[in-house]
Amino acid sequence: MQSITESVSSYTGLDQLSTGDILGIINQEDQTVPLAVAKAITQIEALTEAIIAKLSAGGRLFYIGAGTSGRLGIVDASECPPTYGVPFDLVIGLIAGGDPAIRKAVENAEDDFEGARRDLEAFGIHENDIVVGIAASGRTPYVIGGLQWCNQNNIATGCIVCNQLSAVAAEAKFPVEVIVGPEVVTGSTRMKAGTAQKLVLNMLTTTTMIRLGKVRGNRMTHMQLTNEKLRNRALSMLEDLTGKSQEVLTPLLEKFKSVESVMQFLEQQAPTSSK
Repeated sequence: MQSITESVSSYTGLDQLSTGDILGIINQEDQTVPLAVAKAITQIEALTEAIIAKLSAGGRLFYIGAGTSGRLGIVDASECPPTYGVPFDLVIGLIAGGDPAIRKAVENAEDDFEGARRDLEAFGIHENDIVVGIAASGRTPYVIGGLQWCNQNNIATGCIVCNQLSAVAAEAKFPVEVIVGPEVVTGSTRMKAGTAQKLVLNMLTTTTMIRLGKVRGNRMTHMQLTNEKLRNRALSMLEDLTGKSQEVLTPLLEKFKSVESVMQFLEQQAPTSSK
C-alpha cells in the first residue's frame, strides 16, 4: 500500500506560480487539516483518557519521534511547565539522535530501532508511564522499536500518525490516525501532517491539564510568572476572579508566586474574615 504522506502532490507546476498563488494553495490545503483531526476525535479521546489516568497515578507522559515529529513533541512537552506549573519531568519529549537533532538532522538516527528504548531507559521509565509515538509516515523504526519495547514491558502506548494501517499504529494501544492526504510539496510532511500533529498534541496536553485541575474556568492559574507580561496577566486574572485591587493582590502574588496559590490563600481566609 502506498503511503498517503508520500503521495504525489495534487498541484503541478508549483515552481511556475506566483507567490500569491502558492500561498493561496497552501492556505487552502491547511484548511482541510482541522476537518481531518475532527474525524479522529474518538481516537484522541481514548488516548487522552489514558494519559490522564497515568498522570493521575503519578506517571509521566513521554513523546518519541524523529525529525519534525520529534521536534513537535519536544515543543509540546517544553510548554507544559510554564503554562501549567507542572514539573519539567512530567511531560518529556525525546527525539531520535538526541538534543543535537532538535536543530540539525542526525544522519540515520530515525532508523535506529533500539534508539528509543535506550532513551526511555535513561529516564527510568516504568509501568505508571505512557509513551506516545509521533510519526507522520507511521513507519519510523525509532518509534516502532520504542513502542514495541514498551508493549513488551507493560508500558501504555499511543501514537499520532498520518497514514492508515501503519506499523506504528499497529504497535500502539491507543492509536490516533489523522489522514490529511498528499502534501502541497510531495512528501513534505512538515506541512499538513506536521500541523495535524501539532493540533493533536495541543488537544492531548491541554485537555489533560484541565482535567488534572490546572485550569480554573478558562484561566491558566498555575502558570509560572517568568516575565513582566505574565505577572501583569496574573494580576488582571486575580482582579477578575476576586474583585480585589492590584494594591491588595500585588504583595500576595509576590509572596505566593502563582494565581492558584493566591486564590487558595484568599479562600482559606474567607471564613475567618466573615466571622
